Amino acid sequence: MRLLFLGDVVGRAGRDAVSERLPGLVERYRFDFVVVNGENASHGRGLTEQHFLEIREAGADVVTLGDHAFDQRDTLSYIAREPTLLRPINFAPGTPGRGANLYESRAGHRVLVINAQGRVFMNPVDDPFRAVEAAVAACPLSEQADAILLDFHTEATSEIQAMGHFLDGKVTLVVGTHTHIPTADHRILKGGTALMADAGMCGDFDSVIGVDVEEPLNRFLTGIANGRFTPAEGEATLCGVAVDTDPATGLARKLAPLRVGGSLSQALPDFG
Repeated sequence: MRLLFLGDVVGRAGRDAVSERLPGLVERYRFDFVVVNGENASHGRGLTEQHFLEIREAGADVVTLGDHAFDQRDTLSYIAREPTLLRPINFAPGTPGRGANLYESRAGHRVLVINAQGRVFMNPVDDPFRAVEAAVAACPLSEQADAILLDFHTEATSEIQAMGHFLDGKVTLVVGTHTHIPTADHRILKGGTALMADAGMCGDFDSVIGVDVEEPLNRFLTGIANGRFTPAEGEATLCGVAVDTDPATGLARKLAPLRVGGSLSQALPDFG
């Protein structure tokens, strides 16, 4: 099975890049299942229902969120009826929506997707390690799931790497989101779990992590807010990671970063 994960979609530039490029990537590489983090897709903060549907129509089977999950008011009303939209599993009990769900891929495989938020340099949430552990135990790899993918939304790469080792041999992919910068540490751990500390963003990199340069630079120089952050609207780079799984175990067999369009160096999977 071939899985594709795309990092944080930021603003209009990111949404347009997903709509324009994702369908062709799915066709070219025959991806069976696609997960996209959409927590910054609407004006850089949160995800409206309209933009959620745009990402789904482009080819995303599941859309994940993060610390900005409920920055758009209508998310509170539509997340409960959208099983393909996930918010972090370790949010407080009673939070609308779900943090994990089992899906069927294009080829009929069972894919468990989990969304979690870290605690290092982030707003307070429940323990992500125990929450994810419980979700995996309830739907084990190669028993009830043919693949398990975790989007771990957090600031610290150390926390993401620790989660990868914690789950090594139990899940297919642990991938980080939130920092918007793609890391070069993609690898398959000893137990067969693929790990990448941050998938990067789908957004305009002629920016400060997807935001027009002027206001963040002003705040660094003066410490004073002079306006709102505005998503940059130049040509976006589509950033993510692709995984080819072992059909016998559901663990990773091949792993490759993906960067398409925009100003970053390009990278495409070579899965043969």
